[in-house]
Amino acid sequence: MRNPINVLNSLKSKATVKGYKFEKLYRNLYNPEFFLTAYQNLYAKEGNMTPGSDGKTIDGMSLNRIENLVNRLKYHSYQPSPSRRVYIEKKNGKKRPLGIPAVDDKLVQEVVRMILEQIYEDSFSKSSHGFRPERSCHTALKQVQLTFTGTKWFVEGDIKGFFDNIDHHILIGLLRRHIHDEYFIGLIWKFLRAGYLEDWTYNNTYSGTPQGGIVSPILANIYLHELDKFMEGYKARFDRGKRRQRNSQYRKLEVQVGNLNRKCKKDWSTMDEAGRVETLKALKNLRKQKLEIPYTDQMDGGYKRLQYVRYADDFLIGVIGSKEDAIQVKEDVKNFLIERLKLEMSYEKTLITHAQDKARFLGYDVTLSKSNHAAKKSNGVIARDFTERVKLYVPKEAWLNKLLDMKALRISVDPSTRKELWKPLHRSILVDNDNLEILSQYNWEIRGLYNYYRLANNASVLHHFKFIMEYSMYRTFAKKYKTTVGRIKGRFGINGKFGVKYETRRGPKVMMLYDEGFKRQQHIAALDVDTLPRIAVYSSSTSLIQRLKANKCEWCGTEAVEINIHHVRKLKDLAGKKRWEVFMISRKRKTLALCTKCHVDLHAGRLD
Repeated sequence: MRNPINVLNSLKSKATVKGYKFEKLYRNLYNPEFFLTAYQNLYAKEGNMTPGSDGKTIDGMSLNRIENLVNRLKYHSYQPSPSRRVYIEKKNGKKRPLGIPAVDDKLVQEVVRMILEQIYEDSFSKSSHGFRPERSCHTALKQVQLTFTGTKWFVEGDIKGFFDNIDHHILIGLLRRHIHDEYFIGLIWKFLRAGYLEDWTYNNTYSGTPQGGIVSPILANIYLHELDKFMEGYKARFDRGKRRQRNSQYRKLEVQVGNLNRKCKKDWSTMDEAGRVETLKALKNLRKQKLEIPYTDQMDGGYKRLQYVRYADDFLIGVIGSKEDAIQVKEDVKNFLIERLKLEMSYEKTLITHAQDKARFLGYDVTLSKSNHAAKKSNGVIARDFTERVKLYVPKEAWLNKLLDMKALRISVDPSTRKELWKPLHRSILVDNDNLEILSQYNWEIRGLYNYYRLANNASVLHHFKFIMEYSMYRTFAKKYKTTVGRIKGRFGINGKFGVKYETRRGPKVMMLYDEGFKRQQHIAALDVDTLPRIAVYSSSTSLIQRLKANKCEWCGTEAVEINIHHVRKLKDLAGKKRWEVFMISRKRKTLALCTKCHVDLHAGRLD
């Protein structure tokens, strides 16, 4: 069987050939190595321990299970199970449907995802950032920062119920442009039409891709690539003029400054002291007026520009032009979505916002500075900084609502002064955890919010978030030990800071409460992305694939036996009372390669 990495590299190289049509893709699903790679990519996710509609989890994965799956695909008897639908709370109080596929379906979808990614990734627009390798919310926001300079109007775009309203026939038509393999296309049809179970009642799916499906994000990007291409063409038609005309008022002042400079050079020696002072004062005043007036005509109708950035179904358009231009752009995009993709824009979320106000994109407030601040450059010339550049801000409700959602804060109103009173609260859900888990949870939540908002110009406001979280943590510890916040500070204080000591095999260690500040970061690490390349590393001597292929039980040592991989959701869930639990904890692995007998004994409580 061919190595999946070689197959995927071959697909990637052929994707660069203009007009190339991909055939015989389905036969890659006969290769068990692809499914081992998919398993390696997916196994660590906690959601795999949640049963799908078939009642199975990833626990007990074996070569035989993969072989049976391959045979079902080979003889075309494979049929995806309906996803189990659950609902998760959204920030606006509504609920988002989430599909939980069966584990075997996840493996097949992951193989399909890997194949589609190699075919389509290099053709996707630079303006598309969602669910792509080496791209993220942060890369989308950085593109806004770099390319939306001078924008006058924002069009905030949001597609109504996007994942639930993708038209299956349009999507399949788009896939057939590049893929001439009806078996492969038919497999995707099966995923789209698999349906879902809600309260154990089967429901058909006539549109949309299941939220939670492994293959859904790449299919969504293939679908919305049509919008990206439309916007590229629209921008080419919309943009007008090489540069704005000079501001006549600025030019007039420039002439006056020039005339006064020449007068100074010519008459300086004949001027008396009062004349020199008066001339310099006039020159300084003219230069000050120049710095307060735009160099170009900001209302020049002959100069227009349009910028566009998309993350999944959220997009932001920047318009240099009139409000009427922005309204027309919104209308044209709306019509394209309806006519070509059968999608609707969300009325309450698709807004036209003046650039001096704040548009909302990916949880950030986006605005343009209007600063006339002048500073002397290294060459001695005084020039303005940051004029009409994009600034990103942390909305107050972003960190405040998070505190309220976590029940770490209670806000009341003083009846006499009508002022808000903020009180940090203990979190009951954490009280029974051990000390290290409580501190780890708070550190993870503080760092998580900062990591997301670290691009913001006002990232330092997260000190307020950290302050409330810190005192919520003190109260949680105080509740646990039935004591006061002051005594908790004294008990866990280390050089004036809060820390939890713990033991490891290498000796005692200490974890400190996050105290690294909230400085704005303008640079993004190369690997700080939403999705990383998911290809198994075959050279690793301890890879899951090699352990599965070794046919050796890691518990009893029996060789030449079929291996079942035992999975646990989290290592911290293991009590460490049984020897096999100690074995897994000591190796820091959530998996254990067992023979069939040992795996059965483990679940029966006989393995110790």
